[in-house]
Amino acid sequence: MFQDEARFGRISDAKHCWCPKPFRPLCPSMIGREHTYAYGAVSIGDGAWDSLALPKGDTECMQTFLDKVSKWHRGDRIAMVLDGAGWHRGRGLAVPENMRLLRLPPYSPELNPAENIRDELREKFFGNVVFDSMDALERRLVKGLRHLWRHPEVTRSISSWSWIINTLPI
Repeated sequence: MFQDEARFGRISDAKHCWCPKPFRPLCPSMIGREHTYAYGAVSIGDGAWDSLALPKGDTECMQTFLDKVSKWHRGDRIAMVLDGAGWHRGRGLAVPENMRLLRLPPYSPELNPAENIRDELREKFFGNVVFDSMDALERRLVKGLRHLWRHPEVTRSISSWSWIINTLPI
């Protein structure tokens, strides 16, 4: 599985949009300082997507995420590939029994297909939207995460890179 987390906040992203002539599209925008995190991991072979919306990017939340993934895949052995974020190496992080952590080289987000899934989430669920509260943002985030969970064909098409698939034992 490839893992990544992303911060989602009350900062809107202006995206291209369409409207009929002679009208001009109005794209609302907002800059806010409130945010939450989406933790996610994709199984490359089948596109299964596991995710949690958590309040922070820290060792405690990473531990919660790893424990949940371990529980959800109790009968599996998991090689979890992740980047070098500080909370991935925290002293208090206890790796579950059925999991091994593999770290990507520093400064190499292009090697992590979970980054592209995060981009899909931002593009499909967060463009040209202003949230009136953190609850509204979190509802939208959970809706997007559930959509990805229900559609493994989407996450598989985004994450099944040939150089990864060709290294899997079949």
